[in-house]
Amino acid sequence: MKIYLAADHAGFELKEVIKDFLRKNQHDYSDLGTHSNESVNWAEYGAKAAQKVSEDPETSRAVLICGSGIGMSMIANKFKKVRAALCHTTYTAEMSRKHNNANILTLGARILDQDEALKIVQTWLETSFEGGRHKTRIDYLHNHIEKQNFK
Repeated sequence: MKIYLAADHAGFELKEVIKDFLRKNQHDYSDLGTHSNESVNWAEYGAKAAQKVSEDPETSRAVLICGSGIGMSMIANKFKKVRAALCHTTYTAEMSRKHNNANILTLGARILDQDEALKIVQTWLETSFEGGRHKTRIDYLHNHIEKQNFK
């Protein structure tokens, strides 16, 4: 599984910590930026990673980080086949995978301390989708809702 990382300036430092965690645990990852804490447009970085996951939703995931995690979640969920979940606890990370098969995790760097964020990432990466009744719901999302033109 390929993991894409992206962050804005507020999430840069936490992205670097997560990147180190992924490297130490031998995950295949790609850092899509930003590469400093200078102010950038969060939407551009979130879109880069969400596009990658949208193109290969079965074998790729992403971790997106901004100040609150809200902006990254909003941009990511604009892409087809993306199920981005903003998580603040290991429980929400676990449920986002078990029940929603989330393929993008968004985090708020100004909300979480680094240790808690790493626990959330680890939980999210280690948790499998349960399928069953949850698959029916995911199928509904992709087969009915994404085909609508909600504007």
